[in-house]
This record gives sequence, structure tokens and C-alpha cells, in this order.
Amino acid sequence: MNKIKIGIIGAGRIGKIHADNLLRIPGVEIIAVSDLFAGPELEAWAASRQIQTVTKDSHELIDNPDIDAIFICSSTDTHVPLIQLAALAGKHIFCEKPISMDITQTEAAIATVNQAGVKLQIGFNRRFDHNFKRVREVVQGGTIGDPHIVKITSRDPNPPHADYIKVSGGIFMDMMIHDFDMARYVAGSEVEEVYAQGNVLINPVFAEHGDVDTAIVTLKFQNGALGVIDNSRQAVYGYDQRVEVFGSKGSVAVANDHPNTAVVSTADAIISEKPLHFFLERYQAAYMEETQIFIDCLLNDKPVPVSGYDGMQAERIALAAKLSSRLGRPVKVSEALDLLKQTSVSQ
Repeated sequence: MNKIKIGIIGAGRIGKIHADNLLRIPGVEIIAVSDLFAGPELEAWAASRQIQTVTKDSHELIDNPDIDAIFICSSTDTHVPLIQLAALAGKHIFCEKPISMDITQTEAAIATVNQAGVKLQIGFNRRFDHNFKRVREVVQGGTIGDPHIVKITSRDPNPPHADYIKVSGGIFMDMMIHDFDMARYVAGSEVEEVYAQGNVLINPVFAEHGDVDTAIVTLKFQNGALGVIDNSRQAVYGYDQRVEVFGSKGSVAVANDHPNTAVVSTADAIISEKPLHFFLERYQAAYMEETQIFIDCLLNDKPVPVSGYDGMQAERIALAAKLSSRLGRPVKVSEALDLLKQTSVSQ
């Protein structure tokens, strides 16, 4: 392949981010965009980017023989059927996280992809962050020895809207799933067991939808390492994203990104900038890099760096965490699906 023609399903915030990034990559053409709420505003946006086709029907993109790959940026409940239809149509796929809220459906989607022989990359953009990539490189290179403790902090500056909370799948599937993937990524090991605790400390609307807004999860990895992840839906000082891996020969840690690194010191105070305010600022470069790498994998027939398997493993950990939080005990990842069938806890 010497040119990649793309169709984008879902033209909300993340779909438009991917579109603008794709348009910056040589050898890429966006053929069409579909969105259930397509109208004059989306048509004007597409026209400004020389995207000729705007439709409400995603099947027009999947059935278009000129399209080589599909970016799935629509709501999570649409991911599995769209992945399967795109795979059966011979399209390569980039899909935002999570693949689904149902592990069995995720497994079915991945099976279809494998049978069709197409590529599927999952949008865990944080793997492409310059800070977190460096942590992985240091760990994989053996500089800090065997990993013993993994610490991940992930806190949003503001909680999401109530309409989003009720369909999000909960803090473990919606927010912490990024951190579950990051834990696997930096530790270089699968997670065996999780123990999750959560509470509603910010807004009672989370409780109304069976969710929490503050959570801590401890992890046991197959390589013997231990992990701790803390999440909050509201950090008043900005977007808080930090990682540390402590090992037998040392440690590696990364702090928040800031608008600048200037520190003003006076007799009254030492002042520095607050962290970058949200994910669009912090991970702007990471979104670009994950898109460039996906296109390179298509052009040069390379394996994608974040596969359907990676997406499925993060979902399995998230399910185990959700069950652990509600059952009040540690849950092994391997037993989560069986436990789900035995309890009234829904995915």
C-alpha cells in the first residue's frame, strides 16, 4: 500500500482530533465521515478539510470499496458490531477504548478480526506519551532491575456531565481502564489479581448511577510485582498524571507536564505553573503519534503496537476491579467472568 484511504465513524471531539491528525500525515486521504447527528455544522467542518462525503449511515463507509481503514470513534455500544462489519469487509480498524463493556462481546469482535486477517489497533493513547514511553524503556532495559512496585496516579480536573456518567460504564471501565493498560505496559507483566475500593466524595450523582468518583486499586502482577492505582474525578489544580516504577536496582518516575518549567522563588512563596489542564493538552502529541504509527503499520504491513488482545486484557482487569469494589474482596482476573455469571453485578 502506498496510500491509505480512511473513513471515520463518529465525528465528536475524539473523531475530529483523529481526523485533523490524519490530515497531517503524507499518504493519507479521508474519504468520508459518518455521524448519527450529521448536519450543516459537520458538513461545513468536513468541507473545510476537503472531506467530500458526510453521512449519517456508517454502512456507507464500511461498504465503500475505496476505503482501506476505518476509525471507530462512536459510542462504546457501537464498537463491536462496527468492528465486525469492518473486518468482514476487509477494512483495517482503529477503535477507541474500550472495545466494549462486555468481555464476551469483545472476544467475539477480536475473533472476527483474526479470522478476517485485518489489523485492529485500540486507542490507548497514553502508551505514546513521551513520559510514559521513557518509563517503559527504562524498565525493559533492565536499568532499575526487576520491578517491585508500580504506582499510577490519574486524576481529572473536572467530573464529567451526568448524562455521560450514566452511560460511561463506571470509573473502572471508563477512566481507570487507561491505567490498567498502563500498568501492564510499564510493568511488562499481566495482572493476576485486583482489590478495588471506591467512594463518592465529589458529587452524589455518581451514586445515583451506581458509580464512584474516587477509587484506589491494588494489583498483583504475574512477575511478582505489586501495583497501586488511584483515580479521582476532580483534582482542583489540574490534570494529574504520574507514574513510578520501583525496582531491585532503582526507580523511574515521571511527573506532570506543565505549560512551562519556570519556578518563581521569593521570600513569600515558591510558585510554579499548574499541570496542563486536560487530556487534549497533555496528550496532544500522543494522539498524533498513535495515529502515525497505525498508518505506518498499514503502509508497511507491521503489527500494531496496541492490539485487540491489549484492549481485552484491560477490560478483564476493569471487570475484576468492578466486581472487587462491589464484593469487598480481592478478585482474580481469571475468575472475574465466572463471578459475574454467579452474581447480579452487571458489566
